[in-house]
Amino acid sequence: MQKRTLGTDGLDVSAIGYGAMGLSSGYGPAADRGDAIALLRAAVERGVTLFDTAEAYGPFTNEELVGEALAPFRDQVVIATKFGFGIHADGTRYGLDSRPEHIRAVVDASLARLRVDAIDLLFQHRVDRNVPIEDVAGTVKALIAAGKVRHFGLSEASAPTIRRAHAVLPLAAVQSEYSLWTRDPERNGVLATCEELGVGFVPFTPLGAGFLTGKIDTTTTFSANDFRNISPRFGADARGANMALVDLLTRVAKEKQATPAQIALAWLLAQKPWIVPIPGTTKRHRLDENVAAVDVHLTAEDLREIDRAASQIELHGARYPDQLLKLVGR
Repeated sequence: MQKRTLGTDGLDVSAIGYGAMGLSSGYGPAADRGDAIALLRAAVERGVTLFDTAEAYGPFTNEELVGEALAPFRDQVVIATKFGFGIHADGTRYGLDSRPEHIRAVVDASLARLRVDAIDLLFQHRVDRNVPIEDVAGTVKALIAAGKVRHFGLSEASAPTIRRAHAVLPLAAVQSEYSLWTRDPERNGVLATCEELGVGFVPFTPLGAGFLTGKIDTTTTFSANDFRNISPRFGADARGANMALVDLLTRVAKEKQATPAQIALAWLLAQKPWIVPIPGTTKRHRLDENVAAVDVHLTAEDLREIDRAASQIELHGARYPDQLLKLVGR
């Protein structure tokens, strides 16, 4: 597995990471625990070293799962987790909460669930407008000094917020949704800011929540608790219109003897050397497929052709419903 570096402090990780959320929440019923542990360990065997989780996934259960699965490989992996949502002990939520005392409590709880002495990469999950980002960064800085955290990151933050946080505590990485399906970071200044400041970028949902694999069409149904049921981009009409993007990936994949998912990931890897996508899956063959994307080479001409063709495609539907979009880009 190729390696990439996030930030300027030498946080080296595999070029493709693993997003663990779908093992516990977001896409329907949680995976069988034994199967999930086996899958996470298979990812390690295939060279994956960056594993992304959060207290909000489950909630809590995903961190426990990741902690158990990766305990035998602690010195080989980088575990990223997140704080920022207000979550009661019973799992119910009360909005956003990045008060310093809450961050400290969440970190202590995450350390226990993850079975680690220090969190390798700690993200603020969503920016809390009630708490200045300088106070958030200062709190994480103190946690780093205490040996509980090693690196700091932000998720779905705006370019100005990234700059303000970075001035207090250099960021290792920023997370946002990014793919040929969602190119907002190119347009809102986030990618440019990361490049200027030397901050790594970790695209989540790099396969468009499965859409870019080509395995979803207008007839596909989702489990009752699958978030795609409330995503405007996954409405039947939107899916029909957006198939043009899948057709593009399929065409390129045939030329490269690859799969549409591998082309989608290879496209991301080709954008910048400090971009590390974190696709998730519950299936071993999908894990193998995703990891193999590092060996798919897209030439400069391939990239120009993909961008030219993609620019002619009008995507339909927002990626989140309005109430969730309000938490993005603060």
